[in-house]
Amino acid sequence: MSWILLAEQTLNGLQFGVMLFLMAAGLTLIFGVMGLINLAHGSLYMIGAFAAAGTAAATGSFLLALAASLAAAAIAGVVIEVTVIRRLYDRDHLDQVLATFALILILSEGTRWIFGSFPLFLEVPDYLSGTVTLPLGVEYSRYRLSLIVVGLLVALGLFWMIARTRVGIRIRAGENDREMIGALGVDISRLYTLVFALGAALAGLAGALIGAIQSVQVGMGEPVLILAFVVIVIGGIGSIKGAFIGALLIGLTDTLGRFLLPKLFSLFLEPSAASSVGASLASMSIYILMAGVLLVRPRGLFGGT
Repeated sequence: MSWILLAEQTLNGLQFGVMLFLMAAGLTLIFGVMGLINLAHGSLYMIGAFAAAGTAAATGSFLLALAASLAAAAIAGVVIEVTVIRRLYDRDHLDQVLATFALILILSEGTRWIFGSFPLFLEVPDYLSGTVTLPLGVEYSRYRLSLIVVGLLVALGLFWMIARTRVGIRIRAGENDREMIGALGVDISRLYTLVFALGAALAGLAGALIGAIQSVQVGMGEPVLILAFVVIVIGGIGSIKGAFIGALLIGLTDTLGRFLLPKLFSLFLEPSAASSVGASLASMSIYILMAGVLLVRPRGLFGGT
């Protein structure tokens, strides 16, 4: 096994992990502050990807496409929160699941009506195409490396906002005691709308960034949403640090599992059987990891005690 190939797969795992963090961070904020199960979060990821692809096709600018993904997802988040989600805060989780599942269907069909059923493609700009040579002679995609850097910078900015700003203090207070901060004069409705818009924007940015690696199509957010839920279960609901660590664990486990397990089983089985068994176990590995974490830490790695 080539160590250079192993290093490349590790970087792919980090890239996958930081993109999952962008999804999971908004999801864990929404659940932690509002107590809301939002199944439509994956649709905001899809909206960001389609907004980016449409803007890039119209203007030819990748940076404008990223800005459009942030704006479109945030605006969609505000509209959804004001018109639908706001009526669900005092309802039980079953009502929230049913309502947000209905939003998935509405947003998917609306996107198909606007953009059509065929996939769109978001091209990597010339200045991010090609490869770069990293230490020890590792050749790696310039664009994927940029995704890692962008994801880490967003994570640092989010940590700073939560820890150092007045809005972050209100968000943390809202996670612990919503009634108390309302009694202290904080506009709860405005805070909820802000948190929902922030989570939506992060999901839209993730969709736009991934849209240059895979095709942009209706329904692309649901598989990522499932992984984001696994991330916040592992990291602990409401914990940004937990979402970050959990996302990296999931990204590395999934990517390295798909790379290493078939090679491991090839020592004992025929190549075709080793590939099949290894791929099957790799697809299960993240759920095995989640079960193992919950056995030791039932509230997640950084969840409340």
